[in-house]
Amino acid sequence: MRETRNILGWLGMAEEQSILLDSKKHVEETYKTVAYFSAAVKAFIQNDVQAKEQAIENVRQSEHQADILRSKMINELSEGMLLPPDREDLMHFVKTLDKIADWTNGAARLLGFIENKLPENVLKDISLGTDLIVNSISKLQEAIVALTKNELKNAIALSGQIDLLEHEADDQKKSMIGSIIHAKLDSVSLLLTYQLAEYLEGVTDKIEDCADFIKVLAIKSK
Repeated sequence: MRETRNILGWLGMAEEQSILLDSKKHVEETYKTVAYFSAAVKAFIQNDVQAKEQAIENVRQSEHQADILRSKMINELSEGMLLPPDREDLMHFVKTLDKIADWTNGAARLLGFIENKLPENVLKDISLGTDLIVNSISKLQEAIVALTKNELKNAIALSGQIDLLEHEADDQKKSMIGSIIHAKLDSVSLLLTYQLAEYLEGVTDKIEDCADFIKVLAIKSK
């Protein structure tokens, strides 16, 4: 039976191994960004303004830390000796990881601008959309860990679960927009909540992009 290639063996050089390990750190920081956003949503629903503002500030700070890790990884890729196809693929992966934190921070900023109390059905849709983001980033974190441990089937399976969550996020976005359209909102709240619906689905979309790359790496390493 042909021996399964270790993922780090496929990646080969030391700087490539460093990039993958730094990706784990980046996802861990991005998970914090999402967790802080989830806390902000819960505080908003509970009408706890102080807790909401603190959680949003935590999102901003965590996104900044994720950005520092992104810069480190890009510098490593730029200065390393990777072949162009591998460098371009990994560069795309790094930038996509960073977009998850960036879009989560964008969603938090929008939430910060919403001051008026929203209808219960809209709040429920925001909560459900946020839960999908948390579940998706958790699966992505598990998938990258599985990849570094050479658990290729598990990495692919987890990536497939992220695909399903992204489809749920699409449906949830439609549900939220429907709730927003039928709610009697002032013009500012209408605009902000509509944009928030876009951002919530956008975060899961970026997570799915990362999951697709993990599947490619896992398949190549077989």
